[in-house]
Amino acid sequence: MVHQANAPGWWQKYGDVLPSWFETYIGLEQAASVIRTYEPALVPGLLQTEDYARAVIQLRHLQASACDVERRIAFRMARQEFLTQPSAPDLWVALDESALRRPLGSGAVQRAQLQHLIEMAQRPNVTLQVVPYHVGGPAAVGGPFTILRFSEPGIADIVYLEHLASALYLDKERDTVGYLAIMDSLCIEAESPDVSINLLRRMIEDLPCNP
Repeated sequence: MVHQANAPGWWQKYGDVLPSWFETYIGLEQAASVIRTYEPALVPGLLQTEDYARAVIQLRHLQASACDVERRIAFRMARQEFLTQPSAPDLWVALDESALRRPLGSGAVQRAQLQHLIEMAQRPNVTLQVVPYHVGGPAAVGGPFTILRFSEPGIADIVYLEHLASALYLDKERDTVGYLAIMDSLCIEAESPDVSINLLRRMIEDLPCNP
């Protein structure tokens, strides 16, 4: 699995804008059969529209040139393509309500992003659950994390924790069991997929008409 994660892939051509620690994650992401992620602040990269991604990247990389920003956006859009392939993994997202209501970009950008989430949530391999404000406990214990599960027997789950300038990969059961429990608790307390889609629709209706 380590060899596969570090083998050259399509993302190598974006090496000028990708840190090595994230290239490893992309390899693992491509090999996973199930991806479960919790995001308290932003829409996950796999579900971002181009304009939303641009707003996020410009916010995070304040000194980046326009060319660098566009390269990062192109990579993010290319990264999403594997979700629509026949062998696509199951993506299960617990997304905090605050990430959906936080203004990022214009009203038009927010509206398009919410509509994109609705469309993606209706794909057979994508499950989206909104974690509402009133859910405390698990939603307040920490930052974003992703759990990668693999179909190969004997391969342990990997918990991925990303920081501004590095990332942490956890694969020991003593480390991952806590994150699995938190994710399960979040998904139990979050809105159901159908209710989450309806909530997204109401959010679109609540946005001001003027972009």
